[in-house]
Amino acid sequence: MTVVPSDSTDLDADRLRSLRRTKWTATGLLVLCLAVLLAARPLARDSVLFGFVVAFAEAALVGGLADWYAVVALFKRPLGLPIPHTAIISRNQARIGDSLGDFIVRHFLAAETVSARVQEVDFARLISEWLSDRQRSDDLARFILKMLPQAMSSIEGSGLRPFLARRVVDQLRGVEMAPLAAGILTAFTHDRRHQRILDELLSVLRQILGNPETLDAIRDKIRNELPTLFNLFRADAYVLRKLVGSMSAFLEEVGKDDAHPVRHEFDRFIAGFITRLRESPDYAERLDKLKTDLLARAEIRDLADGIWESLKAFIDEQAHAPDSLIQAPLRNLLMEIGRNLQDDPLLRGDINRGMASVIETFVATHKGAIALFIADQVKSWDVDQLIRMFELNVGKDLQYIRFNGTLIGGCAGVALHALELVM
Repeated sequence: MTVVPSDSTDLDADRLRSLRRTKWTATGLLVLCLAVLLAARPLARDSVLFGFVVAFAEAALVGGLADWYAVVALFKRPLGLPIPHTAIISRNQARIGDSLGDFIVRHFLAAETVSARVQEVDFARLISEWLSDRQRSDDLARFILKMLPQAMSSIEGSGLRPFLARRVVDQLRGVEMAPLAAGILTAFTHDRRHQRILDELLSVLRQILGNPETLDAIRDKIRNELPTLFNLFRADAYVLRKLVGSMSAFLEEVGKDDAHPVRHEFDRFIAGFITRLRESPDYAERLDKLKTDLLARAEIRDLADGIWESLKAFIDEQAHAPDSLIQAPLRNLLMEIGRNLQDDPLLRGDINRGMASVIETFVATHKGAIALFIADQVKSWDVDQLIRMFELNVGKDLQYIRFNGTLIGGCAGVALHALELVM
């Protein structure tokens, strides 16, 4: 059974001592009124003043006793007597729990209340300030890094990995390769960046022409093609020297001239290839067939498994390394996200609206369960502990009601006694 926490803490002990002092003071005031009443009544026959004292003491005693009864009736039966409508809290524990849960749901978790409150919170600013702090981002990066191996192991054990692999393959099968390749090449050829490929190709060709083994192979081919008579005069060496020199000069010329006709021809070739990718059904069919064949090969699956295992081993190693290669970049990424949030009002607005929507939806969906949880908690509390909790938190204020009842009752008694004398 769940119980309310006991008064073992220093705060509860102080409250209990204060409550006891207030109880004894209120009770002492009633005893004082009784003593004054007993002492003043014999004197009231001969003195008008003592008549007012008796009236005050008598009415104060009645008022104090009435309020004592009302306060005690909240928690227990006065003097242990089975008086109806007493021990209100203990006898209505279940109803109090239901009412408390319903009250919180209706007044604190109402859609309008929750919406108004969450709209006031700038979640994006809080996230931005939190992430912009280097130490916090470093701690978060360290936490994420430590959780990654467990997450990857959970993915493997849950069957999520093969599911994700199938989903990726299914998505790839549905991709039209020709338009995708055309789009990538179009973006790549922006500002003639494709010319870098031609520069690399020219550099490779120059290296090939400067390789002795390559030159020997070319010379052998020339020697085999020339008549035997020419070989006697080492014509093969002459032809090779002229051929290599011309080719090298040509490659050097193309490499240095950004407006060379070869470069323009390369531009036209790339542009034509992109056009064929966009418009030719034959190209589209061949690329899709190539994609299907690749996805069906066992080597691709083995490659994917190898990548996964390598990634898992790397992350596991970095998660336990004192000088992790991942933690610093991850921390910097988190800090960059925080800075970007500060400078992007549109993104902040989207985050705030998203967070508000999530919280509102969560509360709307679960507020019934919240009310039931609160009610069940109150119902499961031990009655004695429940009463003790109420007494510790509001009992002192209730004792002041006894003071007020005693004083107000006494004043009312004086007023009635004066009215009786006038009439």
